[in-house]
Amino acid sequence: MNILLFNADELSCKGHIHITDPHRQTHLAKVIRPAIGDTLRVGQINGDIGLGTVVAHSELQTRLKITFNQTSPAPLALKLLLAVPRPKMMRRILQTCATLGVSEITLLNSAKVEKSYWQTPFLQPLNIYNNLLLGLEQAGTTQLPLVHKEQLFKPYAEDRLNDWAGDSRRLVAHPRNSHNCPEASLQVTTLAIGPEGGFTDYEVDKLVEQGFIPFSLGPRIMRVETAIPVAISRLCAL
Repeated sequence: MNILLFNADELSCKGHIHITDPHRQTHLAKVIRPAIGDTLRVGQINGDIGLGTVVAHSELQTRLKITFNQTSPAPLALKLLLAVPRPKMMRRILQTCATLGVSEITLLNSAKVEKSYWQTPFLQPLNIYNNLLLGLEQAGTTQLPLVHKEQLFKPYAEDRLNDWAGDSRRLVAHPRNSHNCPEASLQVTTLAIGPEGGFTDYEVDKLVEQGFIPFSLGPRIMRVETAIPVAISRLCAL
């Protein structure tokens, strides 16, 4: 935990937060072990970053006096259109996206996505939220990615994807019949990444109809959890 995150409604009128939940308090009590007067790096979710001065601490609870002193790094100008990955990869991928600063994620169905994937507990809102927080804690930032779920590929691609992608550079990672990977840019980008085995030709054609340009990350076929950070690092001026 490189930053201790809290919600705006946790901050009292006196500028204090009171921590009792197991995730944060266990880390404080067993890892950080602060003394009264110590300062910790803290951040308000979707808000500023600052310091928390320990004013009370025990095994069960900690109280911090919050002082903000900087803004959080802005998210990348990047939206990710992602075919739902295998459940065991979902947690790591969500954490990675938050750590890297992806601004929005749409989890999309695809022909090669098994129906059972949509039933995984990792797609429940609370689990998505908690894994995004773990990614922010790793990065030391506060800006929480927005996550949407779309279970019907064709209606979404034809009716709503264009509005969501907006006035952005539109790219789909696809290993066959593709352009070379574009250079890193500050331009707003919508990046589409398919499931293991890639989007079908039909799905790629539908994305191309919406202005997406297929590009390749090279001759090696990568797992989704590898392709995401590789693509982001090559497309975005971090």
